[in-house]
Amino acid sequence: MATTTRSDGPETWSIDDRCTNCDVARQLAPGLIREQDGRSALIRQPRDGAERRQLRAAAHACPTRSIRPDSGPLDPATDPFPLALTEEVLLLGHNSRMTAGANSYLCRRPTGWVMIDTPRYSTALADRYAALGPVTDVLLTHRDHARHGRDYADRLGARLWIHEGDLDAAPDADRVLRGTEPVEIAPGLVAHPFPGHTLGSVLYVAEERYCFSGDSLYWSRTTGDVEVQEAVTWYSIEEQAASLARSLGVLRFEWLLPGHGERHRMPVEEADRRLRALAARCAQLRPGPVDFGAVRW
Repeated sequence: MATTTRSDGPETWSIDDRCTNCDVARQLAPGLIREQDGRSALIRQPRDGAERRQLRAAAHACPTRSIRPDSGPLDPATDPFPLALTEEVLLLGHNSRMTAGANSYLCRRPTGWVMIDTPRYSTALADRYAALGPVTDVLLTHRDHARHGRDYADRLGARLWIHEGDLDAAPDADRVLRGTEPVEIAPGLVAHPFPGHTLGSVLYVAEERYCFSGDSLYWSRTTGDVEVQEAVTWYSIEEQAASLARSLGVLRFEWLLPGHGERHRMPVEEADRRLRALAARCAQLRPGPVDFGAVRW
């Protein structure tokens, strides 16, 4: 059953029960959508143009197309994506059910753009990104987000990257990262292998400013801190702790840009302090069953 509230604007919006609780809509329309009973629910209708734009962004990003106006199908003219987070980073929206509704990004580099993880695939979306300038690389953070990587790499003429630990999810990758040591894959762009969530998880850090963390790290609105998804660890929470310990003093960033969970900006020194505290907390964790309901968004 859809959740609906009365509208004071030209449309009445609702969220249906196909929602998979990926958190994307709550990131984009935080004052309008909240988590209730394990999924997103609309708590009120938008009151002004800014809130209507937020809700439309959430609707265009929603991987299950669960957010709908009563006026009919979404108008393509209201699609805000790609959405600029900074001059160098674009949020792509159009999250895919095939990547568990993960966020994906474009990051501007001196030789063109790199795509970190992918939105749902369509030739129209790929052509939209190509129109921004050359996309040289598609960087996969781990196996869960690999589904559309080859399609985008082929359409954009880009190189597809993945770590050897998750290579079976993209066996035709053009570049394979190996081991656990950080490697500069292009000037100012460093891959940090980070086994834990999966064996082949990787963080990509641009200019020690932007950390594209996949499902390894995220900002939790619940705790107001950097966290790991200990309730959804497919490989090893002990290896996650080891990855964190190995990263201390090496992993430096200002923007935390995850696949799942909230984005957050903080001073580099604060990020370092929070990572050190997280490493200490994570070292105390022990393996447990996967429990999506225990994720602290």
